[in-house]
Amino acid sequence: MSTLMSGARMLVECLAREGVDCMFGYPGGVTLPFYDVLYDCAIRHILVRHEENAAFAAEGYARATGKVGVCCATSGPGATNLTTGLVDALMDSIPIVAITGQVSSKLIGSDAFQEADTFGITRSATKHNYLVTKLDDLPRIVHEAFYVALSGRPGPVLVDIAKDVFQGQGHYQPVSSIHLPGYKVFTEGHTGQIKRAAQLLQEAARPLVYAGGGIVAAGAAQELREFVELTDTPVVQTLMGLGALPSEHPNFISMPGMHGSYAANMALTGCDLLIALGVRFDDRVTGRLAAFAPHAKVIHVDIDPAEIGKNRAPDVPIVGDVKRVLTKLNKLLSESRPADEGLSSARRAWWRQVREWKEEHPLVAEVSDSEIKPQHLMREIDRLSGGHAIVTTDVGQHQMWAAQLIRFNEPRLWITSGGLGSMGFGLPAAIGAQFARPDKLVFSIVGDGGFQMSIPELSTIVANQLPIKIVVMNNGYLGMVRQWQTLFFNDRLSSVQLDCFPDAEKLAAAYGFQGSTVKKPSDLGAALERAVKEPGPYLLNVAVSPLECVYPMVPAGSAINEMVLGPPQAEAAAAR
Repeated sequence: MSTLMSGARMLVECLAREGVDCMFGYPGGVTLPFYDVLYDCAIRHILVRHEENAAFAAEGYARATGKVGVCCATSGPGATNLTTGLVDALMDSIPIVAITGQVSSKLIGSDAFQEADTFGITRSATKHNYLVTKLDDLPRIVHEAFYVALSGRPGPVLVDIAKDVFQGQGHYQPVSSIHLPGYKVFTEGHTGQIKRAAQLLQEAARPLVYAGGGIVAAGAAQELREFVELTDTPVVQTLMGLGALPSEHPNFISMPGMHGSYAANMALTGCDLLIALGVRFDDRVTGRLAAFAPHAKVIHVDIDPAEIGKNRAPDVPIVGDVKRVLTKLNKLLSESRPADEGLSSARRAWWRQVREWKEEHPLVAEVSDSEIKPQHLMREIDRLSGGHAIVTTDVGQHQMWAAQLIRFNEPRLWITSGGLGSMGFGLPAAIGAQFARPDKLVFSIVGDGGFQMSIPELSTIVANQLPIKIVVMNNGYLGMVRQWQTLFFNDRLSSVQLDCFPDAEKLAAAYGFQGSTVKKPSDLGAALERAVKEPGPYLLNVAVSPLECVYPMVPAGSAINEMVLGPPQAEAAAAR
């Protein structure tokens, strides 16, 4: 039986039927009818201080839960401000639905007040987008948007709704099924290809698992662990895949790539079989593509057929949901005969080699008596986290040190901007994550650059009494840009020094919570402990050594085994 209601009420009804419990947004003229209905609705709306941060917060919520995150903005500048967050979600395969307002349908194309071609602007920024100009289409489109966002390879979907659709009256009828004949998701994986993969695994002497964010997205952490333990294979996990296999698992090596460990990059270079699970062979992992895993046959499992063969042609391509594919592969392997003694001997030699690489160049948290090293900061956060806290970051040096040195023993704890590398992401993402997981300790580790892009969200944190621990790694520079200028541009430091950082204690006090600055290594541990014990939010500004560089580092255009392992002077001394 249909019910007469406004378009705005239909939208709220659809959101409720999709299980939306909270959303992040900023109202405006076109979306007023929607916000009027929200006034009486059980869905919690979190008012952010900038629309870009609404998208980032929705991502944080989605990344922490695996559910669809929802954000909302008005027409024109409200909608265009979402765009960075939409691209960020697209690059990292994060399911969000963005609701935007549009001018009345009869005014579209007339350059009306706060009109922008949101549909056109976001076409390449989303997995899919819609422009709703007919009230009868609204329920179907909203439910399609949630389905498309979460199914297959997850991603952002935008629904742009004309003002007259919000205001119109119509008969609402619940949507019972979704019919998208042109949208196909291949989940099961080809049985013959899975058998070929099992055969290659039985024959390989130096296998290596290369696991990515697809494992997290598919909820396949348990299946990955079963596979790794069944085959006793070493594992590298990408920036987006950290936590899929616990950091403390004996088979976990570390993150590979531009700032990956020596052992991870050497293992990728030396393996004879690469089992690529939910990865896209990103340039930050592969380095010079022609030299990546040069001796390896490749099994590539991914739910997105467009990723198969895009950068590296696999020997065994498998299009399917990695959770289902691993379930079938594990069953096949558990039923097959064990490797012969000669192969077992080769596997043991491979493990010895991997362990030697780890011992030769371990990832060490440096400590100094005179200044706080960034690595020391990450070690202390890791100590307090114990591998079970949620950590969000911006992009840059602090992101890489956190990825190298903080443990993640569960999936969906590590929330970072990977593909797009968005500054200002960390703080609003922490807001979304804390709403999603109120039971969790949440650290937002940010640089002094990215933090100043999202300072207004301190107001959102206080207004909602979120106990987020904000840790600013303050080196006085746009650190990663400064590192590249130092190493590759003759130390010509152009427009990278950050002056006039605010007094953390006064800044936090101005918003009504606690904050402090720490400068001495001997005070760092106690300062972080104080921040964690504080029942509300805390802002800790940590003054770290300003000219530290992230190592290892693979220079642009180099193969990943051509790493710079430390400062040039130190490397020269070691060579002598």
